[in-house]
Amino acid sequence: MRYKGYTWPHNPRVYSIDYERKMAVNKTPFGLFHLQDLGRTNRIMEGEGEFVGPDAYAQFGKLANVFYEDGPGLLVHPLWQTANAYFVSLRLEQEPRPDYVRYSFAFWEDDSWYTGLAAQRAGNQSGESGAAAAGPVYHRVVKGESLWAIARKYDLALAKLIAMNPQIKNPNLIHVGDEVRVG
Repeated sequence: MRYKGYTWPHNPRVYSIDYERKMAVNKTPFGLFHLQDLGRTNRIMEGEGEFVGPDAYAQFGKLANVFYEDGPGLLVHPLWQTANAYFVSLRLEQEPRPDYVRYSFAFWEDDSWYTGLAAQRAGNQSGESGAAAAGPVYHRVVKGESLWAIARKYDLALAKLIAMNPQIKNPNLIHVGDEVRVG
């Protein structure tokens, strides 16, 4: 697992993603009710893990330093969805020892990138032209391509390409026809 400049020496023992949709209940006459869908909320990625070995406490210290950095970052888990997220909590679960630290964490997804992308695409479809329509550049995936190959083709660092494309849930798996932002 990776977040900003930190890579876990091994994946956390527990990792969960919470999806939630906000609903409102409105009472109607005769004791009935109407449900109103207020939309989905941000995903919350939580987990627990341990650092074991002579550098266990030092590893926790490195993770804590990343927690103190401002702003969102790209959270990459090798099996789960990649997300642009804020690191919102880091907790020691017991008194640490030099060779063993048990901790828990939480990240909250920042979905503003997705709404910005939707607005940009809506603007492009409405017929804007010229400088006002200048925006992100996309590459459509063809058979046999990987993110690494696309990054090379556009002279981008792979990490930057992944950061520019949080809609790609697993950087190791892209499909023919996917749109990958390259600029």
